[in-house]
Amino acid sequence: MTVSMQIAGMHCDGCVRSVKNAGTSIEGVSNLSVDLESGELTADVARPELTETLRGAIEDCGFDVTRVTA
Repeated sequence: MTVSMQIAGMHCDGCVRSVKNAGTSIEGVSNLSVDLESGELTADVARPELTETLRGAIEDCGFDVTRVTA
């Protein structure tokens, strides 16, 4: 299933790298992309519960997830 997340607090390519690294380190998350301009992440998750795992990993990096759409 594909999820989309709106992320607040990203300001540069380093922020995008941090979010990508956090997300791609989760087994079952694939095809992850992050758009700095829109602040949007999209990814495929193998199981619905990975949506919250992904959200937590992003927030652990210091960013706020303001919207999740599955």
